[in-house]
Amino acid sequence: MVKLKIIVTFIILTHFSCAFAIIQEGTVGIRRDFGKQSNDVLDPGIHAYNFLSTTILRAPISTTNIEVKLSLPSQEGLNILSEISILYHVIKKSAPKLLAEVGEGYEQTIIVSVFRSAAADVTSNFLAKDMHSGKRYEIEKKIQERMNYLLQNRGVVIESVLLKSISLPPGLASSVEQKLQAEQDVERMQYILRQEKLEAERRRIEAEGNREAQKILSQGLSPEIIQLRSIEAFNELAKSPNAKVIITDGKTPFLINGKD
Repeated sequence: MVKLKIIVTFIILTHFSCAFAIIQEGTVGIRRDFGKQSNDVLDPGIHAYNFLSTTILRAPISTTNIEVKLSLPSQEGLNILSEISILYHVIKKSAPKLLAEVGEGYEQTIIVSVFRSAAADVTSNFLAKDMHSGKRYEIEKKIQERMNYLLQNRGVVIESVLLKSISLPPGLASSVEQKLQAEQDVERMQYILRQEKLEAERRRIEAEGNREAQKILSQGLSPEIIQLRSIEAFNELAKSPNAKVIITDGKTPFLINGKD
């Protein structure tokens, strides 16, 4: 009789302790029954479980962003205050292992910790001004590569590391801005000089073309051709109905219009 009551009580508790977990898109769920974690993942959707014995853990497999504020060391020994975004995702099949070995606080436990180490290793090889110039992308890629190397067995993929803001010391910031402005001025002057050089070259070619044309024209006007043109001009004048006075030395006519 006692055993029957226990069985009935267990059935009632089991029936009324049923709950439902909703796994969102971009996330996977992992069951933990009586403290023992399953190696299987729950895909997005609704899943029934007993809340008295089971816990549903979740891990993102879509891109997730972590914002970190950190002082980064430079090659000169300066500390550069920076704000960084770390974009990452968890590999689906590796989610159970990650949660079992590290726990739900894996972001701070391994990702942020690895980032702090990797970022310091990378930025200490660059000058402070490099973080504020065209080398920023190179620094970001090196930090990303370093993090992926350190996290390759954890099931976490670092998609990108973005240095969103860099705060240089006031004096250094002013010097860097002046240097960048000077470099821009030099580039602008080089562009102007290239344009001027191209324009000068165009004018030279044009002048040479004109000289060649004049040379060819002068070589083609022989005395015989000039005399022929003069005869043709006389013939045209003879056809005109207007009275004209023609003064010529037999070579080129000089025309004076007469009046009707």
